[in-house]
Amino acid sequence: ALGRQRVGSSKGPVPMLRSFIGKRWHQMVLVGLLAAGIVVTADALWLAGKAQLAQVLLSRAWAATLEDGTDQKPWPWADHWPVARLMVPDLSVNQIVLAGDSGAALAFAPGQNALAGKPGEGSAVVFSGHRDTHFRFLKEMAIGMEIDVQTRSQNIRYRVREVSIVDTRKFRIATGGQVELLLLVTCYPLDSLRAGGPLRYVVTAERDV
Repeated sequence: ALGRQRVGSSKGPVPMLRSFIGKRWHQMVLVGLLAAGIVVTADALWLAGKAQLAQVLLSRAWAATLEDGTDQKPWPWADHWPVARLMVPDLSVNQIVLAGDSGAALAFAPGQNALAGKPGEGSAVVFSGHRDTHFRFLKEMAIGMEIDVQTRSQNIRYRVREVSIVDTRKFRIATGGQVELLLLVTCYPLDSLRAGGPLRYVVTAERDV
């Protein structure tokens, strides 16, 4: 009887406690990973949903702008307003572009860089957007594709002539010249999990006359 007790002592309370703690630890790790995945997914869905809803409100504001010729805010507390409509027929892209490309503006739509030119004024125009929302279509752009820009006064057609990756520490946009250009700019790498960095993905289009 004593021998049987000694043999059975290897399954006593201490090993059982260790086994229980080990199982609980694995369960906690799995739950933590699952929760993190849910948070990341929910955040991505929220950003995508907000971007889509904003485009509906911005489209209404743009329609009002075209009707009366004045800046129309998409909602009363907005710090930005529509200045153009960007369309890429081959990719079924139809987006409102905001004045300015601050972080607040780009959260809702592509933005027109205030330091560059404006469509139809004979200089380079720069539209910026986030790579994971409004400008995720840039990776599908190809040379020769048509880009249409609607302003308050005219409709302008561009053709893609170049797709490039540039370093903002060295690259500068030439705003002069004889050719009207449109640059669509987003962060690079396109599939990076982290925003920022010096590299940009640039689609350059030339006015089609």
